[in-house]
Amino acid sequence: MHRCRTALFLTALAAIEGQSPGHRGSAERIKESPLLLDIADVNNPEQPWIEEGTKGSPVLRAQILLARAHFSCGEIDAHFGANLKTTVRAFQGQRGLPLTGAIDPATWNALNTDTALAIVTTAIAPEDVQGPFFRIPSDMMKQAKLDYLGYSSPLEELSERFHASQAVMEKLNAGASFDSAGQQLSVPNALTMPPGTAARVMVSKGESSVRAVDAAGKLLAFYVATIGSEHDPLPVGEWKILGVARNPKFHYNASLFWDAKNTNDRATIAPGPNNPVGVVWIDLSKPHYGIHGTPDPAKVGHAFSHGCIRLTNWDAAELANLVKPGTPATLQE
Repeated sequence: MHRCRTALFLTALAAIEGQSPGHRGSAERIKESPLLLDIADVNNPEQPWIEEGTKGSPVLRAQILLARAHFSCGEIDAHFGANLKTTVRAFQGQRGLPLTGAIDPATWNALNTDTALAIVTTAIAPEDVQGPFFRIPSDMMKQAKLDYLGYSSPLEELSERFHASQAVMEKLNAGASFDSAGQQLSVPNALTMPPGTAARVMVSKGESSVRAVDAAGKLLAFYVATIGSEHDPLPVGEWKILGVARNPKFHYNASLFWDAKNTNDRATIAPGPNNPVGVVWIDLSKPHYGIHGTPDPAKVGHAFSHGCIRLTNWDAAELANLVKPGTPATLQE
């Protein structure tokens, strides 16, 4: 039985298996409003000092390079918010840099050791637009009538593939048709190989994060997360990962949701990226608890969770590839 305040039993578990150059000579802090994105600027390693409240091309570059280093702030949205500040501090700590929480010259130096282009070009494939696509209702009982909770549009599918908000994808591709096979797109170059095998997963309520570390204690990956709430607190303690279910069904039991309107409702919701637990469920030895994906990546790190640990679908999928049954999981305040 899986919690997230649900009576979710995942039948899929049966199958478990020094000095940085400034942007055009300037190291001054800048802020842009409204959101302005320029591909050449994003690909330019010469960037200004940026901090919380900034948005635009420099922020987009930083988010992409952090994602490539397996430091995820959640959805890549070109906004320097609290999630990115937390992620930057984690990156700085791992690299032995001052914990400023800003992308200062030393942090740019470290990020720019990755010389790959931040924005690359790809073409929409025929299978990207063939669907089927779904209009997903918010009501759980209506969701239960669907055979699959797939993407709502090619734009949503492509945005999730490249870890970006739909607004960023549209800004990078003004006038593009996301419904047309063969359409050339500029996309975040955020996809990299898995960083290794995790010897432990560490969940921090105070930091709103999940960390994967190797046997030597080295940080392999960092993910911003949504963790519990006052109604459904994180079960602090030492647990283990029992297994991983990909594309799980969701068994909804309204009596376990403090905010449910009708506590008698019960339903089984089909798999899919817009399923309430997304594309992955990582089962914990604490009964009814797990680490899972989400249909709404923009809310990760910002909204409450019904007891469990919520990541973006892509971060949950990556973490699932780093762990195995028996991997310890430390849940802490």
